Amino acid sequence: MAVDRRSGFEAVFLDPVGQSVQQRWADAAMTVGFEELPPVSAFPVIPGRRWGPGLWWSATTGRHVAAGSNAMRTQLMVLDRDPDVTGLAGRPVRLLWREERGRVRSWVPQLFARYRDGTGVLADCPSHMEAGGDRAVKAAEAVSAACEEIGWAYRRLAPLDDVLAANLKWLAGYRHPRNVGRPGLTPAVVEAFARPRPLIEGVEAAGDPIEVLPVVFHALWHGRVTADLEAPLHERVLVGPAGWSGPGPGTAGGAR
Repeated sequence: MAVDRRSGFEAVFLDPVGQSVQQRWADAAMTVGFEELPPVSAFPVIPGRRWGPGLWWSATTGRHVAAGSNAMRTQLMVLDRDPDVTGLAGRPVRLLWREERGRVRSWVPQLFARYRDGTGVLADCPSHMEAGGDRAVKAAEAVSAACEEIGWAYRRLAPLDDVLAANLKWLAGYRHPRNVGRPGLTPAVVEAFARPRPLIEGVEAAGDPIEVLPVVFHALWHGRVTADLEAPLHERVLVGPAGWSGPGPGTAGGAR
């Protein structure tokens, strides 16, 4: 698809009182905190799907993020664990552009992530990489060009392996600060896994498994201790200190 670069890209978003604003994309990207904004349009409800639009509580921000699908929720889990991510939002901006033939096009990326260095990523979370067909491919080309102009990035995030997705979903259940445990227990867990050892051995070294296991899962979510999340979690899985790569290919990366 040929984009008329002379016309530039425009951004449409909702201001803090819910009014629609249209602004030059390059200006909006530099001045608007998209991570603070509500969805510019609602996520569609598709009949027959087992999982519809909902909210994801972010451990990064302490707030809810609108999620439109199970695939998007999975990608939110990945980004929520990324220590470089500082903000997340669902569908906060619509991009407008004009093709060379003059026709106006638009696209609303599903996800926005803000990084510590101030840059951002717009992303879509297809259930499979061919989802959306030709329209999604053409939109990806345009949104990529818009992001490239300002030093950001656009991604179509590939679905995760089933085992990795299941592990992240399990650990996400312990992401809330209430699972940090009583004072002193998290440091004890970190010390127990100062060298790699089977999960159950470190848990028993730190105390009563009923009390310690939620703290270990919380620490795994936040990266205080690490394990190979591309292999099934079980009581003998090796857990090691932060930064330990594990015996396998490592843990999941983010959208960056």
